[in-house]
Amino acid sequence: MLNLNQPVNSTGTANDEVYKILIYDKFCQNILSPLIHVKDLRKHGVTLYFLIDKDRKPVRDVPAVYFVQPNQSNIQRIVADASRSLYDNFHLNFSASIPRPLLEDLASGTLNSDSIHKISKVHDQYLEFVSLEDNLFSLSQKSTYVQLNDPSAGDKEIEDIIERIVSGLFCVLATLAVVPIIRCPCSGPAEMVASALDQKLRDHLLSKNNLFSESGSFASSFQRPILCMFDRNFELSAAIQHDFRYRPLVHDILRLKLNRLSVPGEKGGMKSYELDRSDPFWMANGSLGFPEVAVEIETQLNTYKKDVDEVNRITGGTAGAEFDGTDLIGNTKHLMNAVNSLPELTERKQVIDKHTNIATVLLGEIKERSLDSYVKKENDMMLRGGIDRNELLAVLKGKGTKMDKLRFAIMYIISSETINPAEAEAVEAAIVESEVNTSAFQYVKKIKSLNVSLASANSASRNNIVDWAEKLYGQSISAVTAGVKNLLSSDRQLALTRTVEALMEGKPNPEIDSYLVFDPRAPKSSSGTSSSHLKGPFKEAIVFMIGGENLGEYGSLQDLVQHQQPVKHIIYGTTEILTRMEFVEQLSLLGQKTGLGNSVATSSASH
Repeated sequence: MLNLNQPVNSTGTANDEVYKILIYDKFCQNILSPLIHVKDLRKHGVTLYFLIDKDRKPVRDVPAVYFVQPNQSNIQRIVADASRSLYDNFHLNFSASIPRPLLEDLASGTLNSDSIHKISKVHDQYLEFVSLEDNLFSLSQKSTYVQLNDPSAGDKEIEDIIERIVSGLFCVLATLAVVPIIRCPCSGPAEMVASALDQKLRDHLLSKNNLFSESGSFASSFQRPILCMFDRNFELSAAIQHDFRYRPLVHDILRLKLNRLSVPGEKGGMKSYELDRSDPFWMANGSLGFPEVAVEIETQLNTYKKDVDEVNRITGGTAGAEFDGTDLIGNTKHLMNAVNSLPELTERKQVIDKHTNIATVLLGEIKERSLDSYVKKENDMMLRGGIDRNELLAVLKGKGTKMDKLRFAIMYIISSETINPAEAEAVEAAIVESEVNTSAFQYVKKIKSLNVSLASANSASRNNIVDWAEKLYGQSISAVTAGVKNLLSSDRQLALTRTVEALMEGKPNPEIDSYLVFDPRAPKSSSGTSSSHLKGPFKEAIVFMIGGENLGEYGSLQDLVQHQQPVKHIIYGTTEILTRMEFVEQLSLLGQKTGLGNSVATSSASH
């Protein structure tokens, strides 16, 4: 795209002798941000870059590359820019396929202003997703969970949301160049998205300009990947529970966004850091528990000090005694090696310092809020299906923010196999006493009570009891009622990882036998049932969570892959990346829309 849509040279950079201007909108800025740094833009010949809605001065004789969403306001702006001849020519790149009416508006607008000759090319890039790591993407579609579960949402609104999700997923599949086999639970948003995506892929495969060649770039194997589709209600606890692993802690406490975060620096002021694949420590240790990460930082610091001492020994006076002139070449080599290792040592030190700073801030929060005890007690609750009442109330009256207490109270509701009304009232009274808004708590309790009779039903029939379309208080949370067993088995494996593992293995399994199958390449009649080639085992999977995710499940899935032979590959995606606090705020909003909760202002929950 930065090479004006010409093939790039062997170094992978655009022709930097062609100076160009880059124009993007806010959404596409977020797509670019984790992938390319400002300093890298220079290598591609980009001299200036602007947001599309800023007032811009004309720059003559220079081509402009636009990367924007195909919407009305962007089209109007492009037409205005072209009619004012802001740039020499316009290379338009849309993040998703531009609808016909908008393309006509673009044509007529530039014709009327006699500027159509300025438009060099129009490209659909199919890039409407944010790629955060090699195996992690987000569609950046805000508040999907609230919109899909809103009791007042009409059919048209639901269809629009499903259409947006399908469009985003289509972009991901077009980029990977694969047509997967789709599996999802019966009923609910997952089935709606799966079925609409199946239809969109079928329609596209019939068109002449097919984006999917038979062999995709996803892997060398000829086997197609499996796309496992889930809805956030499949396992609600994972979006709320306190997590003690490094990646989720950094995300929740320091609000990691688009791989960037800020922490207080040593001398006051804030320090900004990037945590992405260029940081070896982050990639290697993101899934470790916090105590193990602290040990790892210490270990790396000690190794670094040893290596520095070694360089000092070779380059300093201590090696002088060895210079007897006979091995001049050998000594010079030693010196050269020592000097050459300096940049690498500096880089290592920066990474160690960065994670020391981050870990120090995390430790302060963990101590102040007793987060380790929340993690332990929530795990115990999940495993035992309950908690001693005194212990429960002690946590709610102890350390922690209002949001910590609210999350703990909700976890109590989710993990209890049966809810004792007196105990639930005592919990509610305790959180009200801490001035916490209870609407999220009441919302989950309401759904739990609707579904509590199903806790004993098996997983196959459980999904269908409260029909999704009836909008009963924002649908049934089928996983809430799954009781302890579905939420956390004794080895702490999430239901999601267990299910994905079973779907990839493709062996008969009561947990997934009721899952639907869609194969967009097969004749329509056979979809929805499983035939032999759809069974697996699969080497590659794309797992998609509708309604938001917080990096915890991503970590668990990556762990699953690492411990398996032969090696498997899982890409994880979601409608939006949410911290656990942001997700609970969405639950609070749903509670209010359903008319639940006390009158304490919602914003107080996040303090």
